[in-house]
Amino acid sequence: MTITTVRQPAPLGLGHAVWCAKPVVGDEPFAVLLPDDLIMGQPGCLKQMVEQWNRTGGHLVAVENVPLSQVNRYGILDVIEEKGQVARARGMVEKPSPDQAPSTLSVIGRYILDPVVFDYLDRKQKGQGGEIQLTDAIAATIEQVGLSGLRFVGTRYDCGNKAGYVTAIVDAALVHPETAAALYAHLEALMGRRVA
Repeated sequence: MTITTVRQPAPLGLGHAVWCAKPVVGDEPFAVLLPDDLIMGQPGCLKQMVEQWNRTGGHLVAVENVPLSQVNRYGILDVIEEKGQVARARGMVEKPSPDQAPSTLSVIGRYILDPVVFDYLDRKQKGQGGEIQLTDAIAATIEQVGLSGLRFVGTRYDCGNKAGYVTAIVDAALVHPETAAALYAHLEALMGRRVA
């Protein structure tokens, strides 16, 4: 295996970070995995996405519904139709207010993208929050390649906050053969202390 790293010289947004990888990616479809989203599933989320991408092509994002009060934290799909686990979209809106959100179907940190996004990212146009947004690049190229959202099978943990991070660690430890028994015993002991 060969690992190539690319450094983003300044925090100019997720779109800019992806653009920095353009010389490595070239003219091929590619995946983007955001590390603050941990997804546990069998098969893994990215494998599910690759299988779906082989059927749909274009841009494919992992999605899940969020409460309307939380849409301002995510990119939100403007859905045309849904068939099973797949939602075909006409657009995306980055962090809309609840009254402006076209749905509650949020994009989470897994993408398979057509390299056409680089055509838009090359412009380095600033969007929401004064950053170069990946969402804007995807939205600007939908007419060329299409956009679908996959409702993956699995559990997503938002590790961008402390509670989500701890929950992810505990849930992962509870299913791991080397840590499950000890953690169950520890949790039972803690619960015994709370009851007493």
